[in-house]
Amino acid sequence: MAGLIERWRRAARSAGATDPAAVDAAGTELVERWREPHRHYHDLEHLTAVLDVVDRYASAAARPELVRLAAWCHDAVYDPRAPGDRNEHDSAALGDLLLTRAGLPAAEVAEVHRLVLLTAGHAVDPADADGALLCDADLAILAAPPPEYDRYAAAIRREYAHVPEPDYRTGRARVLTALLTLPALYRTPALATRWEPPARTNLTHELTLLKGRAPS
Repeated sequence: MAGLIERWRRAARSAGATDPAAVDAAGTELVERWREPHRHYHDLEHLTAVLDVVDRYASAAARPELVRLAAWCHDAVYDPRAPGDRNEHDSAALGDLLLTRAGLPAAEVAEVHRLVLLTAGHAVDPADADGALLCDADLAILAAPPPEYDRYAAAIRREYAHVPEPDYRTGRARVLTALLTLPALYRTPALATRWEPPARTNLTHELTLLKGRAPS
């Protein structure tokens, strides 16, 4: 856990934070949020995976430190019962509060806010290198080997255990269809060629199962 907090500190300092105590307090609050018991996929493991992708491909971003801060904030508020993109908006607002308290300049706070909101629909202009890297990292699980993808899909179902099965199938199918209709799931050149085909295969397979048809 200490190593994860140190990653937060480094990103905040690099982005211009001036209040070390507020930075530490924000990091502690964020970790506690990511550890909430109702999270089965959107947890510290997911956060770490997103940060690892951002670190690995940081050279593709214009402001990788802001992408890292957005990664920390992007699911900081996660309520499976919230409607629409409420979680993304609430997460962006929480980021505004925590980063402002930490002394981050207003322009940097606003950019983190913008990046967090992109994760609501993952529709990113390919020219937006920072937005592309954040969203690509957030969707990395879609390109995982099938057994890992299946564990992810099962974890999402557990997060929505309160939703009756027919309603869940309809809602989840809507999400998967929206992803499949994106012009591209991944925009960072180093990731797009490698991840796009397996991700579309995984999504199509899950969608077929949700619709009750045997996969071909």
